[in-house]
Amino acid sequence: MIRGKRNRWLSGIGMAVLVGGLSLVNYGGSVAPAAAHDHQNPFKQILGKLNEILAKLNTGGSGGGAGNHTLRWDTNNPSVSRFTVLPEFNNAAVRDNNTGLVWEQSPATLLPGPTWIDARLQCIEKNVGGSRGWRLPSVVELASLIDPSLPAPFVPAVFTGVQLASYWSATANAVGTSNAWTVGFDEGHAGWTGKSSNSSVWCVRGPMQESAY
Repeated sequence: MIRGKRNRWLSGIGMAVLVGGLSLVNYGGSVAPAAAHDHQNPFKQILGKLNEILAKLNTGGSGGGAGNHTLRWDTNNPSVSRFTVLPEFNNAAVRDNNTGLVWEQSPATLLPGPTWIDARLQCIEKNVGGSRGWRLPSVVELASLIDPSLPAPFVPAVFTGVQLASYWSATANAVGTSNAWTVGFDEGHAGWTGKSSNSSVWCVRGPMQESAY
């Protein structure tokens, strides 16, 4: 398996070099034919372009931030640089550069909110910025948004419409199956309430981590 992946990678690099060479030599790129410029080697420019591509991949490309943050919890950016509004979602979603999770830029503001079952359904059916694939966050993911250094609702102004209220998580309370965990953005604490009660909804997009539930 490892050898197969390596061979595919090498084949891809070889094809990129070949195509890049043809483009640069035959289609007027920044490199002229060897005879025109003291026999310059076009492959130096090709390798330079490849290095630029690799550098962009290593820094997340248009994704911003250092590296791929998906499933990462090892960074702790301050709020001013932690969140990035995503034009790919018509500016209706925000990436958390600490965790790689993508959140609604403005969660539902209707009060009182739905029951726990309806909250899960709302996220599953939600279309944000032209994209489906949203879900109710775990209690750990939801609590990770809270910045204790900020006043309530404890999130920076990149988010709008966040209520001074409790928000549902997808995490059921192990003590009682009729309860689920919530996170209060009025006081900044987690607690639990009956699934038939009403709380607000803030949907997230990203891989589910079983260990976080």
